[in-house]
Formats: sequence, structure tokens, C-alpha cells
Amino acid sequence: MTDSSSLPPSVFVHPTADVEEGARVGDGTKVWHLAHIRSSAQVGAGCVIGRNVYVDAGVTVGDLVKIQNNVSVYQGVTIEDEVFVGPCAVFTNDFRPRAQNPDWTITPTLVRRGASIGANATLVCGIEVGEYAMIAAGSVVTRDVAPYQLVAGNPARPKGWVDERGEVVSRDVDTPPQRQG
Repeated sequence: MTDSSSLPPSVFVHPTADVEEGARVGDGTKVWHLAHIRSSAQVGAGCVIGRNVYVDAGVTVGDLVKIQNNVSVYQGVTIEDEVFVGPCAVFTNDFRPRAQNPDWTITPTLVRRGASIGANATLVCGIEVGEYAMIAAGSVVTRDVAPYQLVAGNPARPKGWVDERGEVVSRDVDTPPQRQG
């Protein structure tokens, strides 16, 4: 059950959402219908946690992150600032899932600042998604994605490079363009 007295007054939690005691939620974050944030999860400031989003215990979500509807962010996942996670995206955290495995190990996944993950994408655990990378909708990501890289498909393959706004700046999959600045 949500104890809203432990949250900053600028946090909005829909009455059907559950923010467990011990979860930390930053200023200005909105937690929508049927979302569930577990104890020991950390969600930064200015985030939008969509309908039916599950944020597991021990997960870290940075500031200004938008997690769309029906996403589960499991233990071992770290999402840095300004990341977009599209609806129904899937994170895994176990390479050898079994219903009964007493020796299972969480395999971490890291999503760097400004990255975008398209709707229905699947991210297999143990990868790093680089800064401002773009993962196309429906992709199955089984390997690291370089900063500013655009990937698509099953399995996801390089398709080019994007800028910080998400605009495609090159279709040369082998050589990232020079960035100004």
C-alpha cells in the first residue's frame, strides 16, 4: 500500500498504483494507474511511470525518464537520466530462466543517458545500451549498443547513427559520424 506521507508532495501517485514503503520517488514524478514500485527501488525526479509499469526492488531509474505502459523493469536493470522506454518493452535478468532454480543469478543491464527503446523491444540481460542510442520498435537486443547507434531487427543489428534528438545522421553502420561540440 502506498504511504504518500513518505513521498515528496510534488509526486503524483494514482489511487490504483502501489508504491511500497522504502521505495524512493523523486520530486515531480507521476506514477499512473496500476503501476507498482517495489521497496528499495529508486525512481528519480520528473519521471512518468505509465499504466501497469512494474519497477522491481533494487532497480534504479534516473531523472526525467519516461516509461510507457505495460513495461516491467526487473532487478538488475539500471536506467540513467532522460531515457525513453516504449510501451510493452521487455527487460530480462536471467540467462537461464527456470521455474525452479535455487542457483539463479541476476545479470545486470545498463541503459545509458538519453537512450530510446521502442515499443515491444526485448532487451536480453547483460547488455549496455549507450548514450542516446536508439532501439527500433520490436527489436530483440542481444548485444551492447554503442552510443548514438541505431539498431533494429531480430536479432537487433546496426542500421546507422542518430543525434541527441533521435534524427538519423548516417546510415554507414561501420563508422560513427563526427559529432560537433
